Amino acid sequence: MNPPSARIPVTVIGGYLGAGKTTLVNHLLRNAGARRLAILVNDFGDLPIDADLIEAQSEDLISIAGGCVCCSFGSDLMGALMKLAARSPAPDHVLLETSGVALPGSVARSVALIAGCSIDGVVVLADAETVAARAADRYMGDTITRQLAEADLAILNKTDLVPDAQLLALRKWIASTAPQARLIEAVRGEVPAEVMFGFGYSRAAIEGTGRLASGKLKPVEDASTRYESASFAVPQAVDAERLARALASPDSGLVRAKGVLRDIDGSMKALQVVGARFEVTAFAGRADPGIACIGLRGRMNRAAIERAAGLANTAKIV
Repeated sequence: MNPPSARIPVTVIGGYLGAGKTTLVNHLLRNAGARRLAILVNDFGDLPIDADLIEAQSEDLISIAGGCVCCSFGSDLMGALMKLAARSPAPDHVLLETSGVALPGSVARSVALIAGCSIDGVVVLADAETVAARAADRYMGDTITRQLAEADLAILNKTDLVPDAQLLALRKWIASTAPQARLIEAVRGEVPAEVMFGFGYSRAAIEGTGRLASGKLKPVEDASTRYESASFAVPQAVDAERLARALASPDSGLVRAKGVLRDIDGSMKALQVVGARFEVTAFAGRADPGIACIGLRGRMNRAAIERAAGLANTAKIV
């Protein structure tokens, strides 16, 4: 049975029809590693799981290779999430794929009301080929722009299908449409799992049932080398809330950060950052204080991160 304080991180995945949500989900399942993922979808009628990943299927649950599951929630999202939180063992992470016309921010606010869950981030995909034309459409445009405005991470997908000049214009347009989001680009939804979930700090450790690994991080696996990572030991007490806010600022150049810190009040705190979203919670486990960060290659502002954490020459860039 999971401890009463355990909270399952939930990533809400949104984006208009054809943006690549299902392709992203399948990519993450194939690269889940040791993570136990749960996928929530509206209806199995539009099954998001590649057939060769499926081990067994019942009326409302699909078992997937590697200990992952796919659940249909229909109109009862709250009930489905509460059932997942009660599973033993519970999933390490939930991916909630919304419908193409849903507003992911509204879904995230509903999820945040469930005691056993926490919002890890809102990820919105945009189809590089069609998003500009669709956003200008009188019928669907408002939905698309509102979806992007609610994103913590905006994924511009299918970038291989547009010329460089169009891609440059799209970057500027998304930056103005989704000013709070971190923009990342992808082909066929191939975003490294570390960017979606983070690494170095397991759910077991955040819940106080394990010990965090310290030292140098593994490289972010991405053939195009778009990302870089850094680990920062933070031995001294810091204002955890202030540091989290600084890491979530665009000045840091980060896409994601996780860590455990000793706060200025003497307590241990867990820190989670996804784009502009951050959360600081009590930490009851044992860990060497530090933070793990992921950013776009060449954009991670090491000096700004070190200043915010009160460090000097302690980071290891991978």
